[in-house]
Formats: sequence, C-alpha cells, structure tokens
Amino acid sequence: MTFLSVLAALLAEQTWPLREDNRLLAWFERYAATLEGRLNGGQYRHGMLAWALAVGPVLAATAAIQQLLGEVSPLAELAWNIAVLYAAMGFRRFSREFTEVDRALRAGELAAACDRVGKWRGGSATELDAGDAARVAIEQVLIVSHRRVFGPLAWFIALGPAGAVLYRIAAVLAGLWSARNDPDLGAFGRFAALAFHWLDWIPVRVTGASFAVAGDFADAVYCWRAQASSWDPKADGIILASGGGALGVRLGDTLHQDGSLRDRPELGTGEEPEVEDMRQAVGLVWRALVLWMFLIFVVSLAHALG
Repeated sequence: MTFLSVLAALLAEQTWPLREDNRLLAWFERYAATLEGRLNGGQYRHGMLAWALAVGPVLAATAAIQQLLGEVSPLAELAWNIAVLYAAMGFRRFSREFTEVDRALRAGELAAACDRVGKWRGGSATELDAGDAARVAIEQVLIVSHRRVFGPLAWFIALGPAGAVLYRIAAVLAGLWSARNDPDLGAFGRFAALAFHWLDWIPVRVTGASFAVAGDFADAVYCWRAQASSWDPKADGIILASGGGALGVRLGDTLHQDGSLRDRPELGTGEEPEVEDMRQAVGLVWRALVLWMFLIFVVSLAHALG
C-alpha cells in the first residue's frame, strides 16, 4: 500500500499541483498565530506548550481518520493515504518556480529571472548576474526538494499519513516561530526549531545519500564530509554539499545582495554553475526520487510476499 500511495500522490500532484493559496496551510498558519498570540510569554515552556497544541490535535485527527477508514475498507484507507501525502508535498509547485527561472535565463531575461528567484527565496535578488541566479536557483531546488518531497516521504514511510503530517507542520512551525528567539520576544520559538531539527536529522542525511548515489558519489561524499558543517544550518549544508558534489558544480560562495557582497562558505566542487547546469539539478532530483520509488517498491513487494 505504501508504494501505491506514494506513486498515486506523486501523479496527482503532477497533474493537479497545489494552488498558491493553499487553504489548509492558511488555516493552520492562522491557528498557529492564534496560539502564539495567546501563549507567547517569552519562555521556552510556552513555545513547547504551543507546539504541542498545534501538532497534537492534527496528528490525532489524522491517525483517527486512518483507523476509521481502515476498518471501513482498504481502498478508503488508501485514498486517505494518497490525499494526506498529496497535501504534505509540493513537488510540482517548486519545479514550476524553477522552470520559470530557467526559461527566463535561457531567453536572456535576467531581470525577470532575478525577480522570480527573489520571490522564491524570500529575499532581494536584483543584483545577481546570470551565473548567480542559476546558482541560487540550484540551491533552492535542492533544499526545497528535500523539504517538500523527500522529508515528508521519509516520515510517511516510517509512520504513515501521521508521519507526513508531523514533518510538514513541524517545518511550518519552525519557519513561523524560530525567529521568536530574539531578546525582545524570548525563547518562544526555540522548541519549534529544535523539534524540527531532530525530526529532520535522519531524513536530511538520507536525502544527501540519495543525491550521492544519483550523481557523482565520491565527490558528493567528500563535499558532505569536508564542507557541510561550515554552512548554517548544517542540515541545509548537507543537502547543498552533497548535491553540489553530485552535480560537479560549486554552490554557496560570495553573493551580491543588498548592495554588498555576502560571504558564504563554498560548497560542492568544480566550476561555477551555468544555466545548463540547472536542468542537471532537476535531473539529479528526479534520479534520487526514482531511486526512492524503486526501494519502496522492492520493500513493499518483499513485505507482500512475506
């Protein structure tokens, strides 16, 4: 059932990608904002309580519905698995953003490409040249492919629909609340960041290993071991170092942003990425996904045969 659920969810997401105005996500973000407004007293324990109240009811409802549908019919449970995984992922959405950047760069429309990159990563990108735009886009596609595909898949394989939901909402809460660690607001968001760090500890390493197997294995492993710890956060460093090594391109490094040069650690190996390397990055993600699907199929088949 796991293989069929993943395959059907991926096909559905490719055919009917989630809309930009995802109502489920918008509802959950409003709920999280309400919890923060009522519970944020600037203390670590307040953040822990808010996280439990945000995550617990959603997980309980997901597991209860799965149990109920499983008693009704295996097909109903399968449909629920597909629906939850479809909502937890976003493969088509980020690939569409990446494709638009690639198309603009190939057409020589640097301003349009930079505008797309800036909106995608949530920062200024107007000062990037074509090489920088390609490099940042490759970085984004590697990181987002983990956050929106491989991470949810890993937890779905481990715990079923509740696992995919746990990973997704933990990532959302970390993004919403991890900035709440400044002196004025106290340590409210520290638990959300820590919880996601540990939930992502194994999946991020599995994704890094997948990129290594799907690309240049030796360079990917070398870059992972030698470079990942220099990047903050290290989880992203693992993804970028292994991905850059697997592709044979150099990521990270100095970037023009906000009127100055932003120094960043160098990740990966080889030459500066060019526009042509963007499609190689998409190919790496697809090969890694095919590898996952093959392994899921083999394990599911072995389980079915006893």
